[in-house]
Amino acid sequence: MAQCRITEIFYSLQGETRTVGLPTVFVRLTGCPLRCTYCDTAYAFHGGEKKEINDIVDEVRQYNPKYITVTGGEPLAQPACHELLSALCDLGAEVSLETSGAMDIAAVDPRVVTVMDLKTPASGEESKNKYENIDRLKAHDQVKFVICDRADYEWACQKLAEYDLVDRCEVLFSPIHGELKPAELADWIIEDNLTVRMQMQIHKYLWGDEQGR
Repeated sequence: MAQCRITEIFYSLQGETRTVGLPTVFVRLTGCPLRCTYCDTAYAFHGGEKKEINDIVDEVRQYNPKYITVTGGEPLAQPACHELLSALCDLGAEVSLETSGAMDIAAVDPRVVTVMDLKTPASGEESKNKYENIDRLKAHDQVKFVICDRADYEWACQKLAEYDLVDRCEVLFSPIHGELKPAELADWIIEDNLTVRMQMQIHKYLWGDEQGR
């Protein structure tokens, strides 16, 4: 039986993406090949516990969830993540995957809502973006830009135009928490009349940087 290394499984409100504010079960996989400057889940880089996929699904099922998010770390760094995603979809909930954009998403179950980052220059990991993933995005997927400063914003706007992203799927712009003022990013989006969804990590406003929420 396939296994995944799991850092934590918990039930909370979704803090971002299209389902923001909705009660969600989070399955956080261990490990990540990236080291973004703003990472807030470095505790998931190492450790964790190996669990059989059936056991993970059984634990998630106990919450009777309508929404499930598989996150990390970088979930797709574990090959068995694909089997886990499909098994979670079989529960009948909406399953989303939070991925860095540095891993191939071609084999992701088409039922999954893929929330894929494009890493900006200030992340320190721009070179890891796999732009071929853009052609694999489905209409219900989302592309996320974490914006650290004005240069990141300009870069993101260039990518919007270069890849016609707003015609492919929903696009999310998120200010880096505690560094870029949300109102500043909002003003830029309004001034440029961008067809993107601005989002803030509401879990950090509710619970700060507390883990497992």
